[in-house]
Amino acid sequence: MKATIHFRNDVRGSGVNSRSLKATMQSLMAAAGEAGAAISVTLVGDAAIREINREHRGKDKATDVLSFPLEPEPGAPERLLGDIVISLDTARRQAADYDAPLERELERLLIHGLLHVLGHDHEEADEREEMEREERRLADAIGMPWPYERA
Repeated sequence: MKATIHFRNDVRGSGVNSRSLKATMQSLMAAAGEAGAAISVTLVGDAAIREINREHRGKDKATDVLSFPLEPEPGAPERLLGDIVISLDTARRQAADYDAPLERELERLLIHGLLHVLGHDHEEADEREEMEREERRLADAIGMPWPYERA
């Protein structure tokens, strides 16, 4: 069974390969044990993510990724896990900072967003360690080199 990816790119002329990004999300969902579920992924610019961040988190600044988990609705035709919103502007800057291709940074943000939707967090040290382990595991599942190797 394949996951359902509800994908929207609100950034005109972004150059993002939507098909490839959706395929990556399919693989991540399968690796996370959620192949039969659905998720929403939206690409926006900094202005839009800043507004969403202000509205939902009270933080008046752009960020790279926001995740909104949903409670499963009994009897729903599909199991919708939640929404992931990624700022393409911030992703581009971060990719440049890491000297990585944009596609790699988008994969990293998909992983991070998915784990938040699934209930992972990184506020406390033990949560952070668990989330980092899962990030690395999912990165391995899609053949992505992890950008945060410790020296």
